[in-house]
This record gives sequence, structure tokens and C-alpha cells, in this order.
Amino acid sequence: MRTVVFSTRSYDSEILSERNASHRHELVFQEPRLTPATVALAAGFPAVCGFVNDVFDARVLEELAWHGTRLVALRAAGFNNVDLRAAAHLGIEVTRVPAYSPHAVAEFTVGLIVSLVRSIHRAHVRTRANNFSLEGLLGQDLHGRTVGVVGTGRIGALVARTMAIGFGCRVLAHDVRPDPVLVNIDVRYVDLARLIAESDVVTLHCPLTPPTRHLIRSETIATMKPGALVVNTSRGALIDTEAVVEALKDRQLGGLAIDVYEQEADLFFEDLSDEIVHDDTLQRLLMFPNVLITAHQAFFTRQALVAIAESTLGSISAFERGERLENAVTEAMISARP
Repeated sequence: MRTVVFSTRSYDSEILSERNASHRHELVFQEPRLTPATVALAAGFPAVCGFVNDVFDARVLEELAWHGTRLVALRAAGFNNVDLRAAAHLGIEVTRVPAYSPHAVAEFTVGLIVSLVRSIHRAHVRTRANNFSLEGLLGQDLHGRTVGVVGTGRIGALVARTMAIGFGCRVLAHDVRPDPVLVNIDVRYVDLARLIAESDVVTLHCPLTPPTRHLIRSETIATMKPGALVVNTSRGALIDTEAVVEALKDRQLGGLAIDVYEQEADLFFEDLSDEIVHDDTLQRLLMFPNVLITAHQAFFTRQALVAIAESTLGSISAFERGERLENAVTEAMISARP
């Protein structure tokens, strides 16, 4: 099936091509993101493959449908960048990769938590400049502290298990569907307000939907323990970034570690080291010593990329054969809560 793949880098084309040997689709790789300005590159392709920052709003979907696109295959778990109502109205099927390597993201999340609590990121920068002082690097044990996990799907459950069993933390969790396996290891499910109020570390693992947008905002930050930490490896807009900046300035928040950012679309996955970045909020965040930012790399392991490629190509093959799409995204899913 003729498929145009947007937002591709060398690793995307390499692994997709490698795994396509058994599917035999005609893949055309495009480096630009899919936007209203680049949608013409998809003309005549029955399938369009996109990533987290590609735009599938009503305008783009209408253009895609007009030129014959019938399938949008997301090589990501999130689908907040797709107007599902417009897709349904236009008769365009949407698929995603609900689980590629939950271990990749979970392990990265734990790494961020440890780095933030022990100032590993700051120590690394210092020692590279031959500064071997320990002043300002005093950390705290994670053992015995309270970690709140918002969303206990595959990734969140792994984080909860690691923090409970591996570090001996008291783990609170919030999800519409409690995981009995976690309950059996003394992970306690509570309402969101209690989780936020009692946790020393709040880590986010829920989808971005209207109910979860700006889950961390001024009102919720005000109820946190002074000095609490927030970690986000899910979707950038779960956090109101401006509110977080103010909370860091006021020392209400003790630290922030994010692998995703609300306005990341024009920044992440690009080398802008020789450019002037005009995002003032991001630049302010980067000035805080207790802030750790990575550029959406939690998923980035070979195992995860192979799993993403297999799932995405499998969905395209199933669509081509007229089979039921196991990883279809439906309109009903946009009302999901953490």
C-alpha cells in the first residue's frame, strides 16, 4: 500500500524499511512535519503515517480525504494531535501504537526521578567544567518517600512497581481502572486530589484529553507539599508551563523533570544549537537549576522503534486486507480520564 511517512529521521526510515520487508508496502519518507503547509506532499497516498507533532486537524484531514487518503497510521500511543470527529466524518480510519516498549518509557522516567532528586544532571555539567565541589548538590533518599503515579496503564504500572519494590517508596496511584497486581504490592489507589496533596514526587502517565489538559496548574500546585517534584514523560499539555514557572520561582515546587513540552512541535527533534529560540517560557525553564528537560526521548530505544514499526506496518497491512483494525482510535476515546 502506498504510504507517505512524515516527520522521519534516519532511524525512522532505517527501521521502517527493515521491518517492511515482510509487509511490502511502498513507503515514501518525508522529513517535514505534516502541517497545512506540507499536506500537499500526501496527495495521492491512501495511507499517511504520522508522529507525535504532526498535525491532523480538520483542515488537514479534509485535504487528505480530498486527495484519497483513507488511513492515518500513527506511530505513537497518543492521539491528541488528531481531530477524531473530523476523521470519522470524512471516513478516515485512524490507528495508533498503544504499547510499543513500556519498559523504555518507564525506565527513562525512573532515571529522571533519580537524576532530579540527586542532582545528577547538575553534577555532570559541573564536573565537565572541572568543578568538583558538592555545594548545592545535597539530595534526599527516595526510600520511604511518597510517589504519586497518575495513570497506571502499562507504563505507569511499571513505574509504580519499580518505585514500590525497587526503591521502597510509598506509592499512591490514580486511574479509572485500578490494577489488582499493583494493589497486591501495596500500591494504594486514591483520588487525584489526595495523590497530589500527599506525594513528594508526582509522575504523569495518562493520555492528553480534554479532562486531563493542564492537570498540573496553579490550583493543583497550590495543594502540593512545598518542595514536591513533578515528572512528565507523557504529553506536554498535561502541565500548564506558565504556572509551573511561577511555582518554581516561589519555591512551591522543588523541581521539574519533563521529556515533553506543551509547545514542543517546532523545537523537539531538531538541532537548533546555532539558532535563536524564541520560546521565552522554555528559556526560563532552562535557567532553573532544579529543572531537567529532555527532548522527547523516553521512547527512544531500538526495541521500541522496532515494535512501533511492526505495529504501524501491521495496521497498514490489516487495513489493506480489509481486516478489523485492532489498534483503531475511535471518537469515544477522547473522553478518557486518568
